[in-house]
This record gives sequence, structure tokens and C-alpha cells, in this order.
Amino acid sequence: MANPLFDTLFGAHAGKDAVFLRLTDGTTITYAAFLGMAAQYAGLLRSLGLEPGDRVAVQIEKSPEALAVYAACAQSGLIFLPLNPAYTGQEVHYFLNDSGARVMLCDTSKVDALAPVARSCGAQLETLNANGTGTFSVKAADHPADFQTVTRDAGDLAAFLYTSGTTGRSKGAMLTQANLLSNAQVLASEWRFTADDVLLHALPIFHTHGLFVATNITLLAGGQMIFMPKFDVDQIIAHMPDATTLMGVPTFYTRLLGEPRFTKELAAHMRLFVSGSAPLLAETHVQFENRTGARILERYGMTETNMNTSNPYDGARRAGTVGFPLPGVELKITDSVTGAELPQGEIGEIEVRGPNVFQGYWQMPEKTAEELRPDGFFITGDLGQIDADGYLQIVGRNKDLIISGGYNIYPKEIELLLDLQDGVLESAVIGVPHPDFGETPVGILVADGDAALDLDSIKAGVAASLARFKHPQRLIVVPELPRNTMGKVQKKALRDLYKGLFSDEQP
Repeated sequence: MANPLFDTLFGAHAGKDAVFLRLTDGTTITYAAFLGMAAQYAGLLRSLGLEPGDRVAVQIEKSPEALAVYAACAQSGLIFLPLNPAYTGQEVHYFLNDSGARVMLCDTSKVDALAPVARSCGAQLETLNANGTGTFSVKAADHPADFQTVTRDAGDLAAFLYTSGTTGRSKGAMLTQANLLSNAQVLASEWRFTADDVLLHALPIFHTHGLFVATNITLLAGGQMIFMPKFDVDQIIAHMPDATTLMGVPTFYTRLLGEPRFTKELAAHMRLFVSGSAPLLAETHVQFENRTGARILERYGMTETNMNTSNPYDGARRAGTVGFPLPGVELKITDSVTGAELPQGEIGEIEVRGPNVFQGYWQMPEKTAEELRPDGFFITGDLGQIDADGYLQIVGRNKDLIISGGYNIYPKEIELLLDLQDGVLESAVIGVPHPDFGETPVGILVADGDAALDLDSIKAGVAASLARFKHPQRLIVVPELPRNTMGKVQKKALRDLYKGLFSDEQP
């Protein structure tokens, strides 16, 4: 193929009058109309002087037009760089400067803040709003609705996704056409997607989950998406009768479970519910199955690799696990210090290798060498163990490991027990500095309802199942846990908040 990613995902639908996107206001957009819009965008980008391999940064709200920019970049051989709309001008400056993006798209409301940023980084600023208006769409209208697809190879870069930067500078993960396409092909097969599927798409598209998983799979299968600006439980319930699948983060499912309107009858025709981007509580699994009769399929992926593992479509979907390595993906558990592979059942660092694994971090050869081994295995930074049946369980992040008095403590083990205690909705366990032990575990709790938690009872319940050195030294009740836009608990924020908890204690 002249351009594997575009030809397979987009070009295969050229001229097709079948519906691709269904909007919440009843508007529909066919594949042909969508590709015509993308071709106009590609023509405009070329007219702006961009060459294959140049970067296009976008910080725009979710819309069909925003998705068409992704298609246009693929068709014109440009590297797509989606940015979270919540990023500040200072954060955007870093991404533009680091990536060397030549064009940036933003919402009109952000021009005053971002114009000087773009100018200082040598990027041309254009606007594209959620309703399709803006300088970019106006200029694109002068270009034809067809575009000669630029020849690219499977190994050419297709996208940059920047990591969240919770432990230092954000890193630009370089993803090739083959990385994106191979993962979509495997997932579409494993999850049985066909042209008959209608996906409820309520995820953001600046993240791998909503863009490179949900969207790419639908494109590959030739199905439809009910394209929602954001998650809205009323809209999800209203449109579920017209859908067959839903991909979401755990918050989607807890919100649905809080709605009496979400019934077994409403979900009866849905063939698949997928969850990822953050751990799903075992309690949510159970409640969801009791309510609907369906079992949520949980999977495991990350910015640098897209998806690595999945619970089976056919077979037991085990709560608390993320299933098995996907076809073509190798996975092993290793010692964090020596890199040696550990026996099955032991906790260690998760490493993966496969066609889904990125090419390295943009302009960070030292960081790439630290995390991407010469043999192609990527050191994920996640801790996990493989059970007797081969299911992978994520224990936590390596940086979240607590070392107290020389003993390793895995927060997940304590969190699972805390979550089982009466009145606890969810928990997060962090390590904070301690003058005697170096650091010690602290439990952050969210109550299930308005009733006060019996902390003494909770301590006793946990103590009965844990060695003494694992007991949380303090339990703190908060209204909610801090999360990022994809629902992941931000433990660094908690560690920063409570780092002085034991500063007055003497060793």
C-alpha cells in the first residue's frame, strides 16, 4: 500500500455512502462526506507549506472536524499531535517547542493566550471550533474534496503522544503507522468488531483510548460511532438502544450504575462493554453483572504501546485482572533491578514487546535507552503478576511502590482490603516520608454515602489480613480522589499533599 494507515483505515471507505458518525442532535455524516472534509484539510495543510514528517499540534474540542484533522494528517504524511484542551499556555509552549510543530490548531476562545506561544515557537496558529467554524475550516473550503494520498511506509511516524509528565518532563512517544495499524487489527479481531457495530463514543480523542483504540477499530471494521462531545449519562442512556458497544473508563460504569434508568432491558442488546485507562473496582464488576447480566471486558494499555493485554471475548473475564497478552505481544515479569525474568506468580515489573510498541521518545535518546531495551522489550513502569491461569494482574506503578523499613509494600494489596470494608467506596494507598521507617503507608478513603466511616473498625479489618509492616499508619477520609481526565488516580498529587504528615514525629 502507498500509505498503509490511511489506505486501510480511511481510504477503504472512499465513496461509501454508509453512515460513519451519528451526532447527538440527529445529524449523520457518511464516510464519503467525512473523507471529503479530511481531503480539504489535507490540501490546506499542504498549502501552508507542510512536508511529510512535519508535526501538527491540535488543542481543540472533540468534534467530527477534529477527527478529520487526524485523517488529514494521515493522508498527507504529517505527524498528528493531539493535546488535552485543559493544558495551559505554559504547558502548550513546552509541547510546541519540544515537538517543533509547524502548525497548531486551537479554539477561537484561546487565541489571545496561545498566539504569543505559537509565535515564540515558530508555529502558525489556526482556529477550529467544536461547531466546525474557525479560520482553518474557512480556508479549507477553498480546497477540493479529493487529495492525492502521500506515500508513506509502515515504519514512518504517524503520531506523537506526550506522557502526562508526573515524574518529570513530558515525553513525546513516537508512534508509527505500523504501531497504530497492527494494534487496531488485533483488537478488531479479538473483540469481534464488524460493520454492523455501532459504538457509543464518549471518550476524548486526544488520548490513545478514544482515538487509536475506539476510532481506529471502528474505521477498520467499517462500523458507526455515536459521536458524543463528552460523557453525559443522560445521552448515553438515550442512545444506548441504537448502539452495540461502549468503550469507557471506570467512571462511565459507576455513573451508569447510579442511574435507575440503566436497566438490564436497556443494555440487553449491547454485545460488549470495554473498560480501561484506570483500574475497575471488583465491586463495580459485580454490580454491573448483577444489573445487566453482562460482564465488562477490562484491558491494559498505555501511551507508548496502545493495548497490550485483554480479558477474553470468549471465556472468563476476571475482575481484578487485565487478561492475557494480545496476539503478537510478548509479556514478561522481571526484577526491577536486575531485569531478570521472574517465576510465574511473583510480583515484578511488566515488560512488553511487539508491533504495538513505540519507537522511542522524541529527542530523548537517554530516556529511550532507559525504558526500551535493545531487544525491543519496553519497561512499562507497571508492577504486576501472572496468576496460575495466565491472567495478568496490575499491582501498581513502580514509582508507587512503598519501601518501609526495608520491606516492599504494594499499595494494591492494601487497597483491595480497604475497598471491602463497610462504608468504603474506594481507596488509594500512598507512601509518605517517615522518620523511623523511611516511608510508611497511608490510606486515603472515600466514603460510600454520607455516613461517617468507622476508622477503627476499618483498621481492624485490614490488620487481620496484613503483616504489621503493611498496616496503614493513618487513614484519611476525603470527598473524592484526584484523577486525571482518563480517570486515573493521581497518587503523586496525594503524596505531595501528605508528604509532611509525620514530619513532627521523632525517630
